[in-house]
Amino acid sequence: MPAVLYSGGFEVGRLSVRIWDEYARDGGLLIVLSGPSGVGKDAVLAEFLKLGTGVRKCVTCTTRPKREGEVDGVDYTFLSPEEFQRRWAADGFLETAKYCGYQYGTPKDYVESELAAGHDVILKIEVQGGREVKREMPDALMVFLVPPSMEELERRLRNRLTESDEQIAGRLARAREELEEVTHYTYIIENDTIAQAAEELKAVITAERCRIRGS
Repeated sequence: MPAVLYSGGFEVGRLSVRIWDEYARDGGLLIVLSGPSGVGKDAVLAEFLKLGTGVRKCVTCTTRPKREGEVDGVDYTFLSPEEFQRRWAADGFLETAKYCGYQYGTPKDYVESELAAGHDVILKIEVQGGREVKREMPDALMVFLVPPSMEELERRLRNRLTESDEQIAGRLARAREELEEVTHYTYIIENDTIAQAAEELKAVITAERCRIRGS
């Protein structure tokens, strides 16, 4: 995989792709978008959805409290720990992950029904959940969003004004661990500007669709 050295001290490939032969040719394309906390996954995904690609967004369930400006059922489906556990026990999640003390899960029925109908679906999930999806659905298109540098990532986390210095330090430590997972992803996109990252996300999905049709 080609590598680019960013000032934050980690190496990633940018828009690099590995092609595998076993890609499923029936149904929709499942896209997994991951990246460290604060990298801008929500903003890039929101901008991408404005581009009219027809990709369906799967809304993640979580037990974390709703932040200011978030809308239940749009940004996340906010559940009590008891309701989350009930759905998990009923095999209601494609994957689950625990992050910063809160549970996250991808609703299985939505993903399976949309893919079966031929619709492409994008999941915005943490690295732990991404690994789980890849095990369950090895044909998923894996996209990892990275910051221009660790310094920029710290600046973005501080600008959210939602966490203490200790919490930010914890997220940065976790981010360094997560960045080591980039080799398990198909495409790596640097989020320098939201608009450009959204366009690059559109480009890699378009390229993958063309590859599948040409196979």
